[in-house]
Amino acid sequence: MDQPGDAVPCARPAPPAISVVLPAYNEAANLPRVLQALREALPALAAHHEIVVVDDGSRDATPLLMQQAASAQRGLRYLRLSRNFGKEAALTAGIDHARGDVVVLMDADGQHPVTMLAPMLDAWRAGAQMVCAVRESRADEGLAKRVGTWLFYRLANIGSPVPIPAGVGDFRLMDRRVVDALRALPERNRFMKGLYAWVGFETRLLPYMPEARQAGRTSFSLRRLARLAFTGLTAFTNFPLRVWSGLGALIALVSIGYGGYIVLAVLLYGHDVPGWPTIVTGIMFFSGVQLLSIGILGEYIGRIFDEVKQRPVYLVGAQYGAGLPLPAAAAGPAAGTTVGGPAMDDPAHPGRR
Repeated sequence: MDQPGDAVPCARPAPPAISVVLPAYNEAANLPRVLQALREALPALAAHHEIVVVDDGSRDATPLLMQQAASAQRGLRYLRLSRNFGKEAALTAGIDHARGDVVVLMDADGQHPVTMLAPMLDAWRAGAQMVCAVRESRADEGLAKRVGTWLFYRLANIGSPVPIPAGVGDFRLMDRRVVDALRALPERNRFMKGLYAWVGFETRLLPYMPEARQAGRTSFSLRRLARLAFTGLTAFTNFPLRVWSGLGALIALVSIGYGGYIVLAVLLYGHDVPGWPTIVTGIMFFSGVQLLSIGILGEYIGRIFDEVKQRPVYLVGAQYGAGLPLPAAAAGPAAGTTVGGPAMDDPAHPGRR
């Protein structure tokens, strides 16, 4: 991963068309402030720009708010998914529908500072194809989340040919080539942080600190974060399978050694070693290990089952507003499709079957 200052200079369109993607879930209290900040910042950065708000099945006033805003504000597109598919699916939908030369991914809760857009764009002009905002500190998070985050990145990067940088989230700017590469990836189990790292490209990291959340609270509980982390581990590394393979080999060696001990004891002392508690304990232990290892294997088989079904990652129930014009050609199929509501106006995004 390239560090700040490592980008290779190259020709860039100046200024580029910018798409800002905002995945949102129950963010009616925060969206007006975030949209206002973007309305004020984007004209100074690019003459052509759009904001794409992806509503991941919100249950608050977000749909009404965004329908009104999309009708009144030029360059604002609102996609409402047919239900809550999760943030990874909402990000995928935004990437599929963004039309700019560069695409910026931001959270809709206002914690990603709009002031970072200018230095991100400067890094892109300097040659970077992906500019990631990396947290300077996690002191504002709870102990459990900090420990869990550290443990996840340690496990995910063990033996992985593509390391996932710690502290780097979804807040980033991507060149159109990066966006097209992400759109071409076919998997249904989307772990975006891993996909960003997998596609590679010239990357630059910019330090930042998230702003305080002004309203509401995050929808990511520790349980949901743990589930996302487990998805990431099973999607991008075989480490869990290797752990159980190693544990099985270790148990086999211990069993051989223990069997040798019993044989020697019988030969030397002439009587069987009493071992009823040992047998019961061993049976219970090995039964637990077998069930746990079968469960880990089942997770991987479940991932295969999800991929074979080839269901779309998301469904767009309706969309409103207009943004940038369609690109001349699409580089790959979209991961979702549109059902019901206003018709999809983008023939480049037919949905993957």
